[in-house]
Amino acid sequence: MTVDGKSTTYHHGDLRRAILDAGEEELAARGVAGFSLRRVAARVGVSHTAPAHHFGDASGLIEALAERGFLRLVACMQDRQARAIQTPYERLIATGQGYLDFALSEPAMFRLIFGLSDTPKEGSALQAAALSAFLVLARAVGEFRGQDPMQSAEGRIEVLACWTRAHGMADLILSGYIDLPDGDPAERDAFFRNLLAADLSPRDT
Repeated sequence: MTVDGKSTTYHHGDLRRAILDAGEEELAARGVAGFSLRRVAARVGVSHTAPAHHFGDASGLIEALAERGFLRLVACMQDRQARAIQTPYERLIATGQGYLDFALSEPAMFRLIFGLSDTPKEGSALQAAALSAFLVLARAVGEFRGQDPMQSAEGRIEVLACWTRAHGMADLILSGYIDLPDGDPAERDAFFRNLLAADLSPRDT
């Protein structure tokens, strides 16, 4: 195959990875609504049939991109957990900070993985990746509470409460409804932590 007049040879895995990388670029530039396999192929410099050979159709490539996105979300949350003060509470707060790290560093991916029109197919790699992201949060809540939160209605509510707080913050920031502090990244980190840790229970007057 030829790219800009130069012969380029891809191994099977390399071409798949190159198409995924180009798919990310296309996603960032045009969003899901304007996503096109032909434009992805053009970015790689291959025939328009090459992406179809690896992914079937545009929805297959988008599913593979979403799998990649969920795995990156997992990595961001786990990275924050590893760098946190090693108490269950701080690891839980760090999980939310990792969620925000992912959303703000990869907004197109964030919009993709939580904007899929269909739920992941049972037994698919995408479903496994999505579940792994959910379990990072659920386990952090479990460590904090000292028991599996998914075994009780109250525990499941706590997991969802943590998830919706982090996700709502991310969505509002990306939509321009929350202004971030200017200046030092540490100041922004403190702002995120305060939002994630805010106690909204009634106060004595």
